[in-house]
Amino acid sequence: MNILMLEDEPLILMDLEFAAEDEGCQALCASSVSEALAILDAKPVDSAILDVTLKDGETCVPVARALDERRIPYLLHSGDLDRHDETVRALGAELVAKPASAAAVIARAIKYARNGSRQAANG
Repeated sequence: MNILMLEDEPLILMDLEFAAEDEGCQALCASSVSEALAILDAKPVDSAILDVTLKDGETCVPVARALDERRIPYLLHSGDLDRHDETVRALGAELVAKPASAAAVIARAIKYARNGSRQAANG
């Protein structure tokens, strides 16, 4: 199972990567929108974990839209809830607030991939 991870904090990304590998998943790591979109074009993705706020004023919105177009389920993983509340609501995805256990975040992404959608995973 391939999990796309968009996260600009190296230590958080590393924790997610190790947790995914512990579950037998392939971690597809990106620290920018352009890297994440390139991965989407090059590799099959089963689910994704997206940090909302990235460096240089970027947000995960372009990647979320690309995932929606491909019907790939994703969750949002952010600690910046006050500044981006509207963005989170507009995307309609589950939010896992930081800090959160990397293993718990990965477990949710795996559940999404197995169920094929965010809605199915919420049940």
